[in-house]
Amino acid sequence: MLISDMMSPNVVSINTEESAALAARLLYRHNIGSLPVCGEDGRLRGIVTDRDIVLRCVAAENDPATTLVKEIMSKGVVSVSPNDDVRVATRIMAAEQVRRLPVISDGKVVGMVSLGDLAKTRSFDMEASKALSEISTNVKKK
Repeated sequence: MLISDMMSPNVVSINTEESAALAARLLYRHNIGSLPVCGEDGRLRGIVTDRDIVLRCVAAENDPATTLVKEIMSKGVVSVSPNDDVRVATRIMAAEQVRRLPVISDGKVVGMVSLGDLAKTRSFDMEASKALSEISTNVKKK
C-alpha cells in the first residue's frame, strides 16, 4: 500500500513568520499535533508541534504572541513521498522517533501521514505497533 492511499491530504500549514500563538490556535482549532512550516514558496522549512510551543516558547518564558514559528520549529524534518510504500513510513517513524511525517511531492507538502493513520489500517497494525514501541522506548541520539 502506498502513502497516497492513507495520507491526510487536507494539510493545515503555517508560515515561518507567523506567531507561536497562531500556531497554537491552529493546532487547537483543527485538533492536530503538528503543523508543517512552509516558506513563501510553499516548500517545507520545518515542523512545529504542540510540544515545541510548550517547551521552546512557554516554558522558556517567551511571549507566544511575539515569538515567531521559525524560532521554535524543528528543522531538518524527515518526510515521505506519496509513492513510498507505507512500510517506509513506519521505518522512518521508528528510526527518527516521530509520530507524523509530511508527505512531499515536487518540493511541496501534499499531505501528512501519522502513526494513527497506519494503525487504522489493519494490514499495517503490526508495523505501526512496532514503530510506536521503538518511538516510545528508544532515546534518540543527536
